Amino acid sequence: MTVPQPAAPGYAAQLPCRPESVNRARALVSKALDNWGLTEDLADIGEFIVSELLTNVVNHTSTDLTTVTVQRGGHCRVRIEVADTSHNAPCIKAASSSDECGRGLVLVDALSSHWGYVKHPWGKVTWAELSTGAVREW
Repeated sequence: MTVPQPAAPGYAAQLPCRPESVNRARALVSKALDNWGLTEDLADIGEFIVSELLTNVVNHTSTDLTTVTVQRGGHCRVRIEVADTSHNAPCIKAASSSDECGRGLVLVDALSSHWGYVKHPWGKVTWAELSTGAVREW
């Protein structure tokens, strides 16, 4: 794993696509939000969202190494990105009450201001944006 480095303007880290990397991604988001003075408003939501996005990469792609990026856009907006080598688009699926998984993107959609993905020749980047004062309630 590489040491988190400031991105412009933000932070990024390359992580192995393994379940134990989720805690490192959460720490990256927490550190970025803390440095920007946004911990109180967005920390729990930001950590949850990066957990869901990275868990999807771990569970649904054959990506070996991912890049997690946290960027600040303007005064009160944060964008969390997770890159993977899959060309399959992330999609929200309806999960029944007995399903043990399948609710991650539903929650990302509910908690973020916006989310989506960008395709690249090498794969895609799935992202979610958070805004203080504009974050949706559960």
